Amino acid sequence: MEAFTLKVIQIIKNIPSGKVMTYGQIAAYAGSAKAARQVVRVLHSMSEKYKLPWHRVVNSKGHIAIKDYEGHAFQRMLLASEGVNFIEDDYIDLKKYLFYPDLFLES
Repeated sequence: MEAFTLKVIQIIKNIPSGKVMTYGQIAAYAGSAKAARQVVRVLHSMSEKYKLPWHRVVNSKGHIAIKDYEGHAFQRMLLASEGVNFIEDDYIDLKKYLFYPDLFLES
């Protein structure tokens, strides 16, 4: 497995309950700021195997990126169960809920 993929998995695993990160933010912390689509690929192919909290990853606007109704509703329910509140137009206030793993990454 490539170093970028391992770092993405590590970052996602450590997003705490009640917080979110964006695809692009994870890519940047993993060392490749323009690799947000690779983060999507990791989530799609490895969430189950590595028990990733996939529901804590949203797009750069703070919106759930899943298009189908069931998947979108399920992600919203999981986030709400962790105390994440949604604002108008189904968005998450990133100023309030965005996680910055700086301290985690330094260790």
